[in-house]
Amino acid sequence: MTTKKDSYGYLPEERPETGKLLVYALQQVIVMFPATITVALITGFQVSTTIFASGLATLCFIMITGKRIPLYYGSSFAYLSAVSAMAMAEGTADQIAAWQATGILPAELISKAQFGIIMSGFVSIAAGLLVRKFGKDTIEKILPASITGPVSMIIGLTLAGNALGDAVSADRSTVGTAWLIVSLVTLLSTIFFSKYLKGFLGQIPLLLGAACGCIVAALFYAGGINLFRTISDESLNSLASFGPFAVPAFTFPKFSLNALVGIMPIAIATIPESTAHMYQLDIYVNDVARKKGKKMNYSLIDLLDINLIGDGLCDMVAGVIGGPAGTNYGENISTMAITKVFSVPVLMAASVIAMIVACFTPLIKAIYGIPLAVIGGLEVYLFGAIAAQGIAIMIDKKVDMFSSKNIAVIAVIMVIGLGGQYAFGGNIPFFGMNIPCVAGASVFGILLNALLSIGEKK
Repeated sequence: MTTKKDSYGYLPEERPETGKLLVYALQQVIVMFPATITVALITGFQVSTTIFASGLATLCFIMITGKRIPLYYGSSFAYLSAVSAMAMAEGTADQIAAWQATGILPAELISKAQFGIIMSGFVSIAAGLLVRKFGKDTIEKILPASITGPVSMIIGLTLAGNALGDAVSADRSTVGTAWLIVSLVTLLSTIFFSKYLKGFLGQIPLLLGAACGCIVAALFYAGGINLFRTISDESLNSLASFGPFAVPAFTFPKFSLNALVGIMPIAIATIPESTAHMYQLDIYVNDVARKKGKKMNYSLIDLLDINLIGDGLCDMVAGVIGGPAGTNYGENISTMAITKVFSVPVLMAASVIAMIVACFTPLIKAIYGIPLAVIGGLEVYLFGAIAAQGIAIMIDKKVDMFSSKNIAVIAVIMVIGLGGQYAFGGNIPFFGMNIPCVAGASVFGILLNALLSIGEKK
């Protein structure tokens, strides 16, 4: 029975009645779904494995944090360029051709990416331990906005070529024209939905935009132009099938120096995002507690250290079974802020639902059938949004753009990151090694900032 105080929302330790719990949980799954599967489709990771890893990692995160932090773990866009660069560097011509033809990265390349993803977990864990020992301001000192801002920008901008390559076909015939129309409809509808829709629908603009693109593609299909893709049962690589259900294909990590150097440092870009999410949650949850006349037994922001450690361990969990690296999702936080439902049991139910959905083969095949033009339309918006977020970070943190130190750090990160992408195809030759441009720019920026901070007054 719903009480008056329940109408104000649910705190992390509170559990809605079963019917409402399932509805709230399903909504959380729907909200995380578009971004999570988009990461899988762009990187070539198995969609079913990615969704399963998302649910499993969320469940692990909740247990690791003692069922106190209501966050959902989903696939991160920050790693897209690093994974693609690693695949291009490590893959043979046949493997790259197979990836482009099927949209699925060969298992051997996924295994190598997994190694880098697992190792990236140590970066978040180290950040959590630093916060535990020295306090929350430690992150700001090692990774100020003058580093995390431009790193976010180059992560998005280095993927601009991939976005346009998928959104615009080289075919000059009517097929190419249809391709461009579908990508434009997807892009513009997604932007429209994200700006004008409110409430629940405003939380799923990616899903609605993709649906619009698919509807237009279906109209072209009726006219004899097929932009949809097909996927064979063999390509899904399921471990076992039971009618419409199949156990996702799990792969195991394989050592790769390119993956270690290229993917591991990207974790520094997700740490500020995860930290910001904790500050947001702390404000929202305390507001609900105040309206319900209750007092929280703990402060969420004081759990920043265990949140970062949990992020790192979840990267390892996802990486071990073949899922992409991830982060806690702002989409899910926004949904909780709107509905005022911060119940941890709801997120536990959502993680279980996600793992069940991952085993439903017809849905997975439908996802793989989405036209590349639709994916390209989404990419133009998503990758640009990642770059714009970097600007937002610097504005929010009031980065002094007249500081010679900040200008120097931002300048080298931007030029190394973007120059490495366009001059060397993403991997910069460095003393006999090929260093992914985003990783190289990130590490160089951190070292330069530390060097220029020596002797600096507080």
